[in-house]
Amino acid sequence: MGVIKEFKEFAVKGNVLDMAIGIIIGGAFGKIVTSMLNDILMPPLGLLIGGTDFTDLKVTIKEKSIDAAGKAVSEVTLNYGSFIQTFIDFILVAIAVFMIIKIMNRIRSKMEAAPKPASPPAEPSKEEILLTEIRDLLKK
Repeated sequence: MGVIKEFKEFAVKGNVLDMAIGIIIGGAFGKIVTSMLNDILMPPLGLLIGGTDFTDLKVTIKEKSIDAAGKAVSEVTLNYGSFIQTFIDFILVAIAVFMIIKIMNRIRSKMEAAPKPASPPAEPSKEEILLTEIRDLLKK
């Protein structure tokens, strides 16, 4: 029973809930970044580099063959093109996220730098009111 109780305490702690919320929001944000990359950044970039797709680049180590039993043996390849494409995608995602964060920070700093409306003066405390009355009475 002790382990179950400890697990319940752990699972209900605020840190775990905050982490779960962060993971869910991170997944949704990942979809936004992926869409921005695939739908907004990649088409013009693909046009600039001539529509080059690196995923087909590979080095064949062993050709496709048929073994003695008549079964097909698939080829063995080093798919370095997929790695290059994944690396380029990572760099573009990193740049996109950096730009989004930079814009958000700029907006946040402008909001913080904006003049805040002056708050009305705080009402005097009971002690201050009493001291003011005493002062006024002593003046008389």
